[in-house]
Parts: sequence; structure tokens; C-alpha cells
Amino acid sequence: MDYLKAFLVGGAICAATQILLDNTKLMPGRVMVILVCLGALLGAVGIYEPFAKWAGAGAGVPLTGFGSVLFKGVKDAVDKEGFIGIFKGGFTSSAVGISAALIFAYIASWFFNPKMKS
Repeated sequence: MDYLKAFLVGGAICAATQILLDNTKLMPGRVMVILVCLGALLGAVGIYEPFAKWAGAGAGVPLTGFGSVLFKGVKDAVDKEGFIGIFKGGFTSSAVGISAALIFAYIASWFFNPKMKS
């Protein structure tokens, strides 16, 4: 049941994003920024963490989950280290996910033939 819930929630977030892309003139980069900021905002208000616990990976994998992780990392670092935590909290909280994405993308490039779009 957890897999189904994660699939449905993640699919709903992605479908809403696709609708936003199709029905507005917003560029994909701006939509990505909106999703990260929305996740951080919902995390700041205290909505995203209970939602993510309920939805599992369906809420943690999309960019809204990344925004929530960034906010939580900054908040924890500020509580622990003060002002300097504003600058290092987001990096320390999201470093593993970003590193994994880069490493797996590099490994995938060994098996596929990546090339620049022309």
C-alpha cells in the first residue's frame, strides 16, 4: 500500500507540474524554482513534513521534497550554529542526495552515449 500511495502522490505532484508547464508560459527552470520554494515554504509552515511522512517517497523525491530538505537543514543549522547556519545548513542537509544524483548520472553515461543537443 505504501508503494501505491507514493506512486499516486508523486504522480499527482508531477501531473500538477506538467499542467503548469503546459498552461503557462513559464520556462521549466522557473517552474523548478517554484517547486523548490513551495517545498521550503510548506516546510516552514509545518505542513510538508507530516505530508511527507504520510506520502513517503512520493513527496520526498519531487523538487518540493528537496525544498523541504533545504529548509529543514537551514533551520537545524541556525538552531545549532547561529547565523552561519544560514549558509551551510542547506548544503549539509542535501549533500548526499546531490552527490548520489551526480554519481549515478556519471555511471549512466558509461552505458549510454550522451551528446549535446544541437
